Amino acid sequence: MISNFNKSPEVKVKGRDASCFSGWDDIIIQLNNEISGSLSQKKVVVVECYQGISDEEVFTALSKGLTVDAIFKSSEALLPEEKISKITFPDVTSDRIFGHMTHLEMDDFFDRNKINAIRGKILFMHEGTILIYGVGALEVYPDPDILIYADMARWEIQQRMRRNEVSNIGLQNFVESVDAQYKRAYFVDWRVCDSVKKKSISRMDYILDTNSKNHPVMVTAEAFSEGLSQVVSQPFSVVPYFDAGPWGGQWMKEAFDLDRNETNYAWCFNCVPEENSLCLVYGETRFETPAINLVLFRPEQLLGVPVQARFGDEFPIRFDFLDTMGGGNLSLQVHPMTEYIRHEFGVNYTQDESYYMLEAEEDARVYLGLKEDIDPMSMIRDLKKAEAGGDTFNDGKYIQSWPARKHDHFLIPGGTVHCSGSGCMVLEISATPYIFTFKLWDWGRMGMDGLPRPINIDRGNRNIQWNRDTSWVKANLVNCFDELGKGDGWREERTGLHKQEFIETRRHWFTKSVTHQTDKGVNVLALIEGREIIVESPSGSFDPFVVHYAETFIVPASVGEYTIRPYGESEGKECATIKAYVRVNGD
Repeated sequence: MISNFNKSPEVKVKGRDASCFSGWDDIIIQLNNEISGSLSQKKVVVVECYQGISDEEVFTALSKGLTVDAIFKSSEALLPEEKISKITFPDVTSDRIFGHMTHLEMDDFFDRNKINAIRGKILFMHEGTILIYGVGALEVYPDPDILIYADMARWEIQQRMRRNEVSNIGLQNFVESVDAQYKRAYFVDWRVCDSVKKKSISRMDYILDTNSKNHPVMVTAEAFSEGLSQVVSQPFSVVPYFDAGPWGGQWMKEAFDLDRNETNYAWCFNCVPEENSLCLVYGETRFETPAINLVLFRPEQLLGVPVQARFGDEFPIRFDFLDTMGGGNLSLQVHPMTEYIRHEFGVNYTQDESYYMLEAEEDARVYLGLKEDIDPMSMIRDLKKAEAGGDTFNDGKYIQSWPARKHDHFLIPGGTVHCSGSGCMVLEISATPYIFTFKLWDWGRMGMDGLPRPINIDRGNRNIQWNRDTSWVKANLVNCFDELGKGDGWREERTGLHKQEFIETRRHWFTKSVTHQTDKGVNVLALIEGREIIVESPSGSFDPFVVHYAETFIVPASVGEYTIRPYGESEGKECATIKAYVRVNGD
């Protein structure tokens, strides 16, 4: 069957077609018109940048194209690299993977004397146009006449890291390992840049999309704001991305019509707003913005007041796919307990999760929990021997595995040893923290870079809940389905998650229309059975939204009531969705 999976979802923004400018030529013309239209004798244009923006492209285009009399780069006022390394070390740490969420702000990276020197030069100029460019440009001059924000999605930044094209804030570390660059960005740079972005949104005049090299798109701040407001009034999907892994499978290649020449696809990140993009369409022009901007700038409408009060400017639910069909086992792993992740990494909630079996081969299994009456010290000793290159770890002696079939649901609260075995197409439903995995055993293989992947047995040992053995897991974590209600053409089931987790999941089977309510909290759904469904508003408040098999979509809290029914080729057939939301009011 031909794939109908939408790899490029978009939201058409109504009424703002003339507010979008595509390509450097149109962007430069618009900005020069803006500059020349100002009555001020002296005009200061600030271009504030997110970490990862290509100076070679963006600065070169703006500095050559704009009619300016003086140019300053924020990098001229940064602290020396050794000082930046010193102040960030407590957050970056010497660990290969993990750091601590920073409390640093952008001004901590700058030398006040250097900033004052630049401001003195600007003050001395009584007329003309001045361009100030770079990460932290607003620190150099906080009250510009024109403010342009140059933005980029984190997935694109990671791609550029792999190609040694970007560096971290204040460093010239282009050739540093991807692990090191990503860790510094995750724990420091992106937190600092997001803080600047939040504080400056009300003053922005233009937002610049720099995700596609040499194909920038710029929108006015008013058009951008209107686009975000329209998005949070309707169901939508973020742009998924796919990546290979040492255990990756082959199922997604066919199901999602991906490049058949790639070795494998291990992951599909299809609802991770911190890293995914959101595509807005103005007229015929696609404008790509980090999906996290919705959380930063429309939190109440997107998340709902109760969820925002609990999680602030974070999107608490994550959906992604793990493909091991035709691949191998994931690493045997455990996620931290809440107190541990808070104390060690500065994160307020942990990576609780679950595996929903979208598809499964006949002999597929999931590793979950421990065998009865094992000796913890012996297991840790054997894990360390295996890590040191000794005997292969005898997983069958210590780890319980379970048959995995299509539509099974395995719940995985923090502290539970687990991994997907080969032959599984997993929809992973989890809390948002997504890098806090303590690998215990990786089956003796290398990573995609040819190096051993990091193993964290000591951290894992401090988090493993040793009482989660076969009988406990069977009673609490495997297919804990409860039928909650049924009607003409539908039935609803609770499928988890465990009471220790804050996410509730509900599965609906239906041949006719089903009514849903956001109940003042964001909903995340995926179509897990059926080729096509349609999401509609009973009041007509949003346009009908079509969803295909395996696609994930978000229904903002502000939507309220919505309906879902089979559509197109699926009309008259049974379909199923799984919905996740944050438990409130004693759910």
